[in-house]
Amino acid sequence: MFRLDEKLARIRAGAYTRADFIIADAKDPDMGPSIPGAGPLRAKDGTLGRYQTRPEFLNNVRAIVEQDVVDIMLTSASSFELLNEQGVYKNSKVKPAIRANDTTDIWFVRGGIYPKKPSRPFRTASLSRVATGTLDAAPGAPLVGTDLGLYSMTFNNDLEHDYASLEAFAEFRYEAALNGFKYFLEVFNPNVDTGIDADLVPHYVNDCIARCLAGVTRADRPEFLKIAYNGPKAMEELASYDPSVIVGVLGGGAGTTRDCYELIFQSEKYGARVALFGRKINLAEDPLSMVKHMRAVASGDLSPSEAVKSYHGDLGKAGIKPSRELTADLEVTEKPLKAGLA
Repeated sequence: MFRLDEKLARIRAGAYTRADFIIADAKDPDMGPSIPGAGPLRAKDGTLGRYQTRPEFLNNVRAIVEQDVVDIMLTSASSFELLNEQGVYKNSKVKPAIRANDTTDIWFVRGGIYPKKPSRPFRTASLSRVATGTLDAAPGAPLVGTDLGLYSMTFNNDLEHDYASLEAFAEFRYEAALNGFKYFLEVFNPNVDTGIDADLVPHYVNDCIARCLAGVTRADRPEFLKIAYNGPKAMEELASYDPSVIVGVLGGGAGTTRDCYELIFQSEKYGARVALFGRKINLAEDPLSMVKHMRAVASGDLSPSEAVKSYHGDLGKAGIKPSRELTADLEVTEKPLKAGLA
């Protein structure tokens, strides 16, 4: 049993403690920004070089898995295949997951304008290939890959586009059921202007999530949610509305180191039980130390500010120049997090 399964079982049984907070590393940028998503090579003096190659990026994934602090490693299906063939997950307690769809609002390719248009559903990965290596669903076939993936949707208050997204979601759930495939559901904030007042958008998103899951019975429901942190009120509202739905937060932009730790602290405080961070880990000066301190904050061993100071201490010991001086890195810069400080 993976560590994730053990934690989910305790959370669902009402036995959650902060030690059960789930941390996932989202190493799937090749499904969105592609080559730049791997991030630049960073020298110890802070100098940024060319973008990492795929083998270099996958070596970083291996290092995080071997560190054995995160509970989920999310990658593209093709990256998972390579890592699995290399034995990265053999005997590991870290659960591998794949991005099961790649909607148009994550197509951040250089020169592209796709994210500026209302999100449209699209799916590249084959669930049967990922799970059992077969072309078609093969119920009962041995699991040779992974049976967990991320499915993403974006609601834009646009009937045609949102209808298409929900239709695609229904088709995905059917295929997932045929393949014994589990998923967690990512719901982004609108990626275009919705005509909704900005203060109401978080509650619009909450309503869309609750509404789209109302007709989904337990067998086809997501393992948990992955949503933007829209402040304490919206998080608490969604997390308390239906205790059977486990809520998680996505990381968003890189931000300051304090932003990263503050996001974990506040989201857990207001009901989230999962954090799935990509750029906040991948673009850190020292990803392994960043993850170590994320766990310390989630478990309550360090406050966000204490974690920032300790992280800078690690950088100093390793001879790594921080991207920001400590004072600047202790600042909370993201608006929803500032609301949680009041």
